[in-house]
Amino acid sequence: MTTNSLPSIVGNQDTVKINYLEPNLQALQESLYSFLLQLVNIYPPEEALNEFKQLFINCLESGDLYAVPVIQKMVLFNNEDEFHYTLKRSCYILINNWAAKRKHRYIQELINLFTELPVNHTIYSCSELITYQIWLENFVHSQDYQELKKFNYTNNSKTKTHWSDRYANYLLIAQSLDPDKPKEQQEAASKLSRQMKDKYKFELAMYIARSQSTASSPTRYHNPSIFGDEVLRLIKMIVVKRGKFSYENIANIFLKQTQHQTLKQFKKSVQKYLFFSVGNQAIAEIISQILTEKLSLWKVEKDEVNLNKDLLLRACNRLIDFLTTENRHEPSELFILLLSHGHPLTLVIILLKIISICKSTRSHLESRIADLINYYKDKSEDECKWVIHFIEFYNITFAIYAEDVEYNLLKIAKNEAASNSQMNLDIYRVFSQVKADRSTPE
Repeated sequence: MTTNSLPSIVGNQDTVKINYLEPNLQALQESLYSFLLQLVNIYPPEEALNEFKQLFINCLESGDLYAVPVIQKMVLFNNEDEFHYTLKRSCYILINNWAAKRKHRYIQELINLFTELPVNHTIYSCSELITYQIWLENFVHSQDYQELKKFNYTNNSKTKTHWSDRYANYLLIAQSLDPDKPKEQQEAASKLSRQMKDKYKFELAMYIARSQSTASSPTRYHNPSIFGDEVLRLIKMIVVKRGKFSYENIANIFLKQTQHQTLKQFKKSVQKYLFFSVGNQAIAEIISQILTEKLSLWKVEKDEVNLNKDLLLRACNRLIDFLTTENRHEPSELFILLLSHGHPLTLVIILLKIISICKSTRSHLESRIADLINYYKDKSEDECKWVIHFIEFYNITFAIYAEDVEYNLLKIAKNEAASNSQMNLDIYRVFSQVKADRSTPE
């Protein structure tokens, strides 16, 4: 099918694919979405983008809202919230299609259409056009548009001007899990957050490999963390925990031991599991005491119910809430306690242990991290360095324990004294390997 087989949305109204005479707003919206799906699947990106611009933007410059009957009809329904929802979903229909085809430049151009809206300097004779101008300007200043701009971040590093931009993947995960978002937005957010996560893991693995090779150019792969060369030592500290008593093995043993327990018994067992081998026992005891009080009051009515997959998931989700944010608006008592006393890695390891016994709760955890980012994002980078360090430790730790990247240590010490030192990380080299069944991220 040629691009000419799909007529323009403006111009000859007898051939317009949108039925702007639909009797109600919902029918009009569905007609518009159907048109955009045809548009993005048939037109090349530059022509589809031009049609989108003619539909939503150009009428402001021309001062002629009547040239776009579907928009005029939508304004007449006099529901700004529904218009914003319609415009947002329309954007994500295009974004989903272009992302799948790796046409990222057009996603950026689509988002940039709203940065400088045209202004018609003649006196508006049409009250509907004035209303529409206000609606578009309000959209540009809305949370919806801020979420839309997140889809620029992986494709244009120059747009990362705020510290929270480095962690846009968590905000995207939150979008993908929000049932109030359009399905196209949830899908686009899920795909992009996965792409960003894969890219981070790939870059970290390549940086570690190249940073230990004298034959490799140090500029070929960049360090995706903020820790500089210290990230190598941090990875050694984390990887050295693997082996016979790795987190995965301990988690499997714990699950077998607790599979016939009641919820009340599990509440006690899970704390022993979480704080087993925690380095700083003093802080571990304080956290354990607070957690005991909180857990004992949670779901008391189900204390005598045998543990099942649903209860395990709900218990792990609640543990994560206690350790991050309990109300989704401000950090929890335990989160502040651990980070303000300089224990971000301890918190990350405890969270890793939770995920190790219930992998399904990882999306819940990352959604809570998004809540924390939203809480702190109005503060400067210097004001919340400890929170940023927590997120960085989380990124590195979970990249190491990802299924598609393997990290291993090899002793290189030549003298016996160095080899006998368990804490001498300089005697090790880190080897990372990206498994062949994963494609290299862009």
